[in-house]
Amino acid sequence: MTDSVRHACSFLFVPATQPERLPKALASGADLVIADWEDAVAPADKERARTALADALATLPAPQRARLLVRINSEATPWFTADLQALAQLTAQGLAGAVVPKAERAQTLQAVAQAAGLHAALVPLVESVAGLAAADALATAPQVARLAFGHLDFQVDAGMACAEDEQELLPVRMALVLASRRAGLAAPIDGVTVDTRNPERMGRDAERARRMGFGGKLCIHPAQVPVLHAAFDPDEAAVTHAQRVRQALEQAGGGVCVLDGRMVDAPVLAQAEQTLLRHARALQRLARV
Repeated sequence: MTDSVRHACSFLFVPATQPERLPKALASGADLVIADWEDAVAPADKERARTALADALATLPAPQRARLLVRINSEATPWFTADLQALAQLTAQGLAGAVVPKAERAQTLQAVAQAAGLHAALVPLVESVAGLAAADALATAPQVARLAFGHLDFQVDAGMACAEDEQELLPVRMALVLASRRAGLAAPIDGVTVDTRNPERMGRDAERARRMGFGGKLCIHPAQVPVLHAAFDPDEAAVTHAQRVRQALEQAGGGVCVLDGRMVDAPVLAQAEQTLLRHARALQRLARV
């Protein structure tokens, strides 16, 4: 379960109160689908959301269950305890794990991990200044597979009013990338692009995430998924260049060499290997679809 979460690039939200959308979301090409018990569900519908997800999960084959996460409600809400009780049943049936919103304490993640079971992956959402301050502790908590950035809630908590390019959040994003690296986690997951009718904005946001060292992004509409993959999946030219870098260094016996007039050494090879790994995962995604 944890490996599928570590390697995923696209995470598509679906309200748990609309379980008929789950098969469509799983067929969208998204690596993982997040059934939402939190923001997408009104307070009066929380219990119905739990029941609907349990019923829907029972109808799905095991490989699709393993591509599902659930975003529970935060510890500060009255629904947290019941969510943990329901989570234990879902993970026993093959759900991959849980997204934990408003994550600020490692103790909270320990409680979620205990409820979810040893094979469940956790994805803490950093959505507050306190969460950012605790990023290292969150990243090293039990069963955490990735950190994710809830940049909209973060802006509210910090009293920020970001421009469209969100340059004000660059230090925060970099802090999450570095915290993930210090903990030995897979690259973190960037937040949503709220404009679902603007693929150009989605493309720019995805490119920024990739350049900054994020490993993927949260999506709120199926149309955003292929745009995200286009930004993260290497194109044919990048794959060919990476293969040539690998070959050149092999022929040089592992030492420094020159390719197309540019120096090739160990860091260049490491970047090439990352490109080839992203390409291999893109091919696996295509084979699944």
